[in-house]
Amino acid sequence: MHTMWKGSISFGLVNIPIKLHTATEDKDIKLRTLHKECHSPIKYEKVCPVCEKEVKNEDLVKAYEYTKGKFVVLEADELEKLRKENEDKAVEIIDFVKIQEIDPIYFDRTYYMSPGDGGSKAYGLLRKALTNSEKVGIAKIIIRSKEQLAVVRVYENTIVMETIHFPDEVRKPGDVPNVPAEDKVTDKELETAIMLIEQLTTTFEPNKYQDDYRTALLELIESKQTGKEVVASAEKAPAANVTDLMAALQASIDKTKPATAATGTAKKKRVRSKVKKEA
Repeated sequence: MHTMWKGSISFGLVNIPIKLHTATEDKDIKLRTLHKECHSPIKYEKVCPVCEKEVKNEDLVKAYEYTKGKFVVLEADELEKLRKENEDKAVEIIDFVKIQEIDPIYFDRTYYMSPGDGGSKAYGLLRKALTNSEKVGIAKIIIRSKEQLAVVRVYENTIVMETIHFPDEVRKPGDVPNVPAEDKVTDKELETAIMLIEQLTTTFEPNKYQDDYRTALLELIESKQTGKEVVASAEKAPAANVTDLMAALQASIDKTKPATAATGTAKKKRVRSKVKKEA
């Protein structure tokens, strides 16, 4: 597994040399843009609109636009010095909290942590302490020239670091337009909705979910690559246009009702009918 960051993490006076490894991978299928006429890949050139000519990478500088059309230019060596000063610092766990106190909206990316040379014992100590205390660490780290707030926790016997957003990076939910201030639902509607939730409640098994679009796209690419005829799959039945909320809830319950329950109900009805006839 590729190491994307080396350094150390500390809590109190305990210092642990560690390596970071990306825990997830992007499996999106990258499509190129071609010229329709000759199927040549399109080039995206950097062109200065004033000089009207292509600009090479060595002629580019970074700048901050503090007002429209006004810039503060930052030299490459200034940015590199600032980055090195911060990146060379060890990752320090600032606080320990319960993970239930952190809303999922804050989470960004996940990295696996492995111990560096001579760090196995201290790594094991932190892992055991986090597990037994049922706490997670809050730390700061510089990754790719950006300071990140992070959560340090244990996942399947491995310490992981979850980068999380700073509070000012999370937009206020109160700014979302058209959110109703109060719930205008009847007790019956709420009861039926909860019944539907209970009926659809299960144990989370990640392996049962898959990216259907990516699978279909790969099949399409393979079919065209091998010269096979592309056959469209049967269309999914359109969703019923149910405008009444109660009717929609009931229809959803009927649709998701387990087959065994339905069979049992039908069997009970037949038994009741038979008893009435004999009486």
